[in-house]
Amino acid sequence: MSILIDDKTRVIVQGITGKIGSTQTRWMLKYGTTVVGGVTPGKGGNTVEDLPVFDSVEEAVQETGANASVFFVPAPFVLDAFYETADAGIKLIVVVPEHIPVHDVIKMRAYALEKEVLALGPTTPGILVPGKGKMGIMPGSLFSPGRVGIISRSGTLSYEFAGILSEKDIGQSAVVGMGADSVILTNLPDILKLFEADDETDAVIIVGEVGGMQEEKAAEFIANGMTKPVASYIAGRFSPEGKCMGHAGAIVRGSAGTVESKCEALKASGAEILKSPIEVIDWTIKNDIH
Repeated sequence: MSILIDDKTRVIVQGITGKIGSTQTRWMLKYGTTVVGGVTPGKGGNTVEDLPVFDSVEEAVQETGANASVFFVPAPFVLDAFYETADAGIKLIVVVPEHIPVHDVIKMRAYALEKEVLALGPTTPGILVPGKGKMGIMPGSLFSPGRVGIISRSGTLSYEFAGILSEKDIGQSAVVGMGADSVILTNLPDILKLFEADDETDAVIIVGEVGGMQEEKAAEFIANGMTKPVASYIAGRFSPEGKCMGHAGAIVRGSAGTVESKCEALKASGAEILKSPIEVIDWTIKNDIH
């Protein structure tokens, strides 16, 4: 078992004919992902990386048996693409693009719940399961198979943690980019639940950042429903109040969303607080994680 991506995952790429979509399709295929086709309205009948391109998601599902989709669709068109994808029966959607309007994300989130779709993003590097596949833009060379799960609001920091662990021969069961916007499609506790239930994961690392309440929500779940060891690193220790730091979700307002409030909540839940990414090695040693 592995979370989200396994041997039965059949991926389509929406926006496959664009520069980013075609390039990332090539890298996903090279990593071993079962990509079975792509969708770009008006480009049906073409091929990209020898994969068929379809005009609609419904057609792609009928012809390929796809059950997962990764979006490289321009932000203004993501909402309609999301509706179409959910209606076609796809149950896993990774929304990579940024700059999607918040009201669109709220509509997508509600529709995902209605259709029982698990969706990641927006503004996410995606998900990677070492040795099995990836959906999104994560650089596969930094990851190695193992038993530590990583959930991150920051793409580059997830790469940093995976790289540090891999250098010490500590592999990852899955690395999940949950999305960096102020409103996201799946909350952190719901991703923690997947790792808690995964028999190939022994421990979980949360890579958070200032802004929002995701880490505080996670702390409540960790205290009441998590049996596996959890460590957390919160980026943005010196972020000035009221200033957006890179991500739409990374903004501190008063005492809410600060590094201090997040660390206090997580520490009280039993999670280990890391002051620097490199401290993750000591945590794995202390918890006998290999």
